[in-house]
Amino acid sequence: MKQRVITAIVALVIFIPILIVGGWAIEVTAAVLAVVGVYELFKMKGLTIGSFAGVVSALAALVLVLPLENYFPFLPESLTSSNLFYFFVMILLTETVFSKNSYTLDQAAFPVIVSLYVGMGFKCFLLARGTTADLTMLLFGLLVVWSTDIGAYMIGRKIGKNKLAPAISPNKTLEGAFGGILSAIVVASIYLHFFATEGIFNQGLPVMLLFTVFLSMVGQMGDLVESAYKRHYGVKDSGNILPGHGGILDRFDSMIFVFPVMHLLGLF
Repeated sequence: MKQRVITAIVALVIFIPILIVGGWAIEVTAAVLAVVGVYELFKMKGLTIGSFAGVVSALAALVLVLPLENYFPFLPESLTSSNLFYFFVMILLTETVFSKNSYTLDQAAFPVIVSLYVGMGFKCFLLARGTTADLTMLLFGLLVVWSTDIGAYMIGRKIGKNKLAPAISPNKTLEGAFGGILSAIVVASIYLHFFATEGIFNQGLPVMLLFTVFLSMVGQMGDLVESAYKRHYGVKDSGNILPGHGGILDRFDSMIFVFPVMHLLGLF
């Protein structure tokens, strides 16, 4: 626990200023995190990111995350991220030809899903920070995720008895899940009390609290999805880049579910 707390404090000291500055700082950070996420998923599967599929998957994630006009000015203005992403999908599919059919469509699907999962997750994270005003919305999403994680852990550890998904994550409990939702409601209520009147949260407090409940559940599902990956591949953590916490996906698994859903809900 001591190591987890120290790592969390150091990470926040680095991470919060990046969120505040925004612009290129958060764009580069999101791109790096996306590539590390691709690396971790490939490593879990026993593959290397230095392989043909790994390099193409990392590039595909990057074109989804980064604004093309800022980082790829040599490309035609009419080209969109989705068009370029599909170009990389086609490149992956060509390996089924050049490998003389030893590389199958099923194998090609893995790097495609990985780049889409990680790339769109961090893309929506960036979209939430789009402008200075959107820092408020970004922090709302982060607070929902963080308060859910902390509440679920503390309450689950204290009174948790009924297993939530024992085949996937034996330590998670129903009591912890409900505790995480309750924690998110409390934190969101306090946060919205100060920012709901600024015209950023146009849905009003009751609707935003309903969204909070839903997003808390989505975040926990994102956590379970990543736990299922780790259980399937027989690993404890997605990586070891964060002492006491594991890998990047171990910390961002909820966020890369929550921010796309916030975007779908029209929150940004």
